[in-house]
Amino acid sequence: MGKVRVRQESKKLFIDFRYDGQRFREQTLLDDNAKNRKQLEQLLQRMEAKMLLGEFNYAEFFPNSSNLQKLKTCQPTNTAKPQVVSDLDTPLFNDFSNQWFDESKIQWRASHVRNVSSILDSSLKPTFGKKPIGEITKADIMAFRAKLAKRRGRGITGFVSPKTINSHMSILRMVLDEAAERFDFETPYKNIKPLKLQKTHIEPFSLHEVQRIIDNVRADYCNYYTVRFFTGMRTGEVDGLKWKNIDFAKREILVRETLINGETEYTKTDGSQREIPMFGQVYDALKTQYAATGHMSKYVFCNQMGQPLDHNNVTKRVWYPLLKSLGLTKRRPYQTRHTAATLFLASGENPEWVARMLGHSSTEMLFKVYSRYVPNATRMDGSAFERLLGNTTPTKPQKEQHHETA
Repeated sequence: MGKVRVRQESKKLFIDFRYDGQRFREQTLLDDNAKNRKQLEQLLQRMEAKMLLGEFNYAEFFPNSSNLQKLKTCQPTNTAKPQVVSDLDTPLFNDFSNQWFDESKIQWRASHVRNVSSILDSSLKPTFGKKPIGEITKADIMAFRAKLAKRRGRGITGFVSPKTINSHMSILRMVLDEAAERFDFETPYKNIKPLKLQKTHIEPFSLHEVQRIIDNVRADYCNYYTVRFFTGMRTGEVDGLKWKNIDFAKREILVRETLINGETEYTKTDGSQREIPMFGQVYDALKTQYAATGHMSKYVFCNQMGQPLDHNNVTKRVWYPLLKSLGLTKRRPYQTRHTAATLFLASGENPEWVARMLGHSSTEMLFKVYSRYVPNATRMDGSAFERLLGNTTPTKPQKEQHHETA
C-alpha cells in the first residue's frame, strides 16, 4: 500500500505510491500533523479501492500533476493493489550511511565516533557503498562477514577476532535497520546471530607476586602500579586520573573520566562512574605521588612534561622488562585489574560490592569471568580486603619523584 510521508526540508506531506507498474510521488501543501495525515490516508484508501476495481483515473485525482506524462494514457486501467515502495528506489549505501552517521554521532562519545567512522570507511563502504541500500541481501551480508573473517588481525588466530567482526556487523545492522524503517522495505539483517566470543582469559598475580612487582619496579612507577593493583581501575581510567578527582579527606578515588588517544572523556559506561576507597597502600602512594606531580600536572600520573602517560610506551619499556627480570610469565597490564578483582573476591567481599568497585553494572560479568574465586562466605564493605592488605607491608621506600618519559 502507498504511504503518507513528509519532506524533511519543507515539513510538508506527500503521497508515495505505485500505479501501473511505476512509482509516483504527489506533493501537497499540507503540514505534518495528525489531521492532515488522516485526510491523505483516506485519499489513499479511495485510490486503492478504485485500483482494485480497475476504475482508477490518475487525472481524476491529480489533474494538474506533472506525473501524467509518465503514463501512456490517463484512461482507467486494471492494476494490482498498490505495492510497497521498491527497493530499487532507495539511496546508495554510501549516501545513507553518511546521513545515518551524521544524525547519530551527537549521542556518542568521541572514541565511539572514531570507531564507527573507521568501520564505515575501512569495511562497510568499500563493500556496499555503491549499491542501493534496499538491494542488499542476506547473502551479501553473510559473504561480507566471511570475507572479514579472513582478514589479518590481532586475534589469537592471526585473523580478525570474533569481537571485532561482531562490532562491524553491529554497525551494518543498525544502518540497514534504520534504512528499512525509513524506506519501507524488509531488512535483510534477519536471524543473523553474533559470533560466539571466546571466554575471557585471566592470569591474575598472587598477592606475593604483586608485592614483588611493586618492590622492584622503577621508583617513578611504584605508585602507579600500587594504584593499578589495589583498585582494579581500567587502564584508561588510571592513566586519565586527575588530581581534582582524588579526595584525600574521604580517602576516595572518584572515577569520572577515561583516557583515550591522549584525551580524557566520559567513562566507558554510566556504571563506570564510581568511588573507590583507597585501600592498603593506595592512600600513601597517592600522597607520595602528589608531592611528586601535584604541582606540575592536572594528571596524577604523567611524564616530565606533565602530559598523561603513553600506555604503549610504558608497557614496552617498563612493564614487560620488569616481568622478564622477575621471571614472571608475560602478561598484559590489564591483568592488574583481574588481579584486583580476584583479590577482592578471594578475601571474602560480596560480589555485588566487587562489581561496583570494578564499574560493572551487574554481577553477571563478575560470575562469568571470576566465578572460581568467589568463596562461600562473603562480606560487602571492603573490610575483608583491607585486612588482607594489612597482612602485607611495603618493603620498598617510596620516593617522591615524577615519572620519567618511558
